[in-house]
Amino acid sequence: MRIFTLIVLFIFIFISPAYAAETSEGAKIFNANCASCHIGGGNILIAEKTLRKEALSRYLENYDNDSILAIVHQVQNGKNAMPAFKGKLKDQEILDVAVYVAQKAEQGW
Repeated sequence: MRIFTLIVLFIFIFISPAYAAETSEGAKIFNANCASCHIGGGNILIAEKTLRKEALSRYLENYDNDSILAIVHQVQNGKNAMPAFKGKLKDQEILDVAVYVAQKAEQGW
């Protein structure tokens, strides 16, 4: 019982409440499909191509005009090491992920 209490205490103390509260569909889909390469908005394969607003603006065509559409395009079609998710995810799931990524980019991850 003491170990269980310590684990619960650890979770409450060290896990970010913002992360724990992320239960949106976009967050769930991101965590299941994208976080392995883009954990915390980073990029484990190409360090400069993160999901931070500055990098998205630099590397995604038309991001500054329509961030959601630019992210949707990237997720659907992939590019280089990033796989295309069109056909793997439903259109609504791709939109949910795009909205989630855009929101997190605006918040600075």
